[in-house]
Amino acid sequence: MPRPKRQLLATAEETSNPPAALDPGQAIACVKKAEGKNLYTVEIPSGASLLVEMPSRFRSTIWIKRGGFVLINTLAFDDRDNKLDGEILNVVRDEKLWRKQAYWPGEFVKKSAYPPDSDEEDSIVGKMPPVNDSDPEA
Repeated sequence: MPRPKRQLLATAEETSNPPAALDPGQAIACVKKAEGKNLYTVEIPSGASLLVEMPSRFRSTIWIKRGGFVLINTLAFDDRDNKLDGEILNVVRDEKLWRKQAYWPGEFVKKSAYPPDSDEEDSIVGKMPPVNDSDPEA
């Protein structure tokens, strides 16, 4: 039997609001790869790659895409001896709201979808073809 709709909506509402401040051991990370079985490879602002687990409350409810951001807890699995480096605490869904927070890392700057226009003179888009004066007109 599927989970109640109110539980799904509560989980979605929980992920939409960023926390006021981060606790020690928490960090914002960028998702690089889905490893399978609810495991994800993420990159923290220092550039290190970590393997983190998605908790059961998010499974089949919230979907994470590559390049998306998550809030992770790196102290969650310190007492266990395994390959996991942390656990996903929250999924960043409203990125604009999260970027306004003081704890958002400067390493995760928003990249433009368009390359910078450095060769404006070489572009011929929207221009008329050149006129040849050597062509005789009848």
